[in-house]
Amino acid sequence: MSLKYDLILKGGLLIDPSQNINENLDIAFKNGKVASIKKSISAIKSEKTISVNKLIVTPGLIDMHTHVYWGGTSLGIDAEEFCRKSAVTTAVDTGSTGPGNFYGFRRHVIEKSAVKILAFLHISHAGIYAFSERVMVGESENLKMLDPISATEIIEANKDIIVGIKVRVGKNTSGNNGILPLEYALQVSEKTNLPIMVHIDEAPPEYGEVLKYMRKGDILTHCFRPSPNSPLGSNGEILPEVLDARERGVFFDVGHGMGSFCFDVTKTMIKKRFYPDTISSDIHKLCINGPAHDLLTTLSKFLNLGMPLYKVIESATKNASVALNR
Repeated sequence: MSLKYDLILKGGLLIDPSQNINENLDIAFKNGKVASIKKSISAIKSEKTISVNKLIVTPGLIDMHTHVYWGGTSLGIDAEEFCRKSAVTTAVDTGSTGPGNFYGFRRHVIEKSAVKILAFLHISHAGIYAFSERVMVGESENLKMLDPISATEIIEANKDIIVGIKVRVGKNTSGNNGILPLEYALQVSEKTNLPIMVHIDEAPPEYGEVLKYMRKGDILTHCFRPSPNSPLGSNGEILPEVLDARERGVFFDVGHGMGSFCFDVTKTMIKKRFYPDTISSDIHKLCINGPAHDLLTTLSKFLNLGMPLYKVIESATKNASVALNR
């Protein structure tokens, strides 16, 4: 008798928001693809059966904010090592490279990786080029580094991998230039028809000011960053600009990182039922050993702060794919 399946996972809590599945089901695979999802699938039909009782079974997780140009940038970590430990099947690199060094990233890391890697191309010519324990330079401080013409050309030639444009604004990254680098990124976005992902740190510019420039499909990362430049006003209420931005379709991404996530802010936002659209690790060399660690740790923080499990999984599967237009 020929076996119908290669593998059956039995008895797990299957959560797949893209199919509105949230129950204990068996799932069978054939030739690397899902072949059947049922309440019970007979083990005699499969070459191998694994009990996953009391475990959660999900689609491969998407980490919407990573830095995985290992060896090419000082903040880059090894994508394959990280993803295997974190149930991540797609790592989205957010601006490690710009138009001046993207092809090195593509040839030496992306094309050789067993993990799917997508990228937001930085508006800065060299990407995030000076981010380490000893050297920290905000690439958006120098307007001469911003390269919208070359960025447009590189994006148009690499749309199989590049999913958007990254820009970093804030006191630590754009200095006295404030919002101006964001305007450069918007120029590229309009020409390439791709979204922007905006990093925000300390003011200036203010949180609400940044959101006023953002459109449907754009992504604000570090969305639950600490006060004073947070989504909460001095009265403890959600800023009206935040509510307006969500209403018009701006995505809010966590981007945990090493100092861009605040438990107190997150507690308040979750209590007010304002959940992030996507939960991501912002994993890089300076936070992989803490406080971020990996995507699963980041997801678990939101679960323990009261965000429903289904919504947590949705943030790193369905919502991420929607934000990436994939």
